[in-house]
Amino acid sequence: MTKYILNSGGTSSHPEKAFKFFNEIVKDLGKNPRILFCFFAQKREDWEEKFEKYKKGFNEKMQDGINPEFELAFPDKFINQVKENNAIVIFGGDDTLVQYWLGKFDLPKIWENKVVASNSAGSNALVESSWTCDWRKCIDGLGILPIKFIPHYKSTKYSKKDPRGPIDWNNALKELEEYGDKSSPIHALEEGDFTVIEN
Repeated sequence: MTKYILNSGGTSSHPEKAFKFFNEIVKDLGKNPRILFCFFAQKREDWEEKFEKYKKGFNEKMQDGINPEFELAFPDKFINQVKENNAIVIFGGDDTLVQYWLGKFDLPKIWENKVVASNSAGSNALVESSWTCDWRKCIDGLGILPIKFIPHYKSTKYSKKDPRGPIDWNNALKELEEYGDKSSPIHALEEGDFTVIEN
């Protein structure tokens, strides 16, 4: 059984939610869990810097007695890296970019019985379909989980500098309801919130 933990994103603005999310990832993985950080949704030149920053932030939110070991994911090593780690964390960024890289692998087979956590665009990639804040429209995901997803739901910060103005979240929800399989449940999560699905 693979455990998926889908986060909406925006954990940096909600430290109490970040604590719950990070500790849900390591739950039942022992005192020294091995965690693979995946930045496939980001520009390649940013991976190492983000790895160091997120590693520090993750450690700061750990409950006492848990000391994770971290590894940075690379596409050419990804299959073996997944095997060697207990959990994979797929961070957000660009929806197209993360699906490009993840789409090259036999998912969900390669991470069967692992913990797979994600946020924002990383979560969008795992589901059947989502409403992306970047493009403000519905898009297809990789279909690993039979649900629909809206990250950053009701956020006012996400589009603060966007020339298109604030997002009409009610309209976004309606659009996703009508998109694809209308019977699929929608997970519209406010920033920092997450849902756990075992599949």
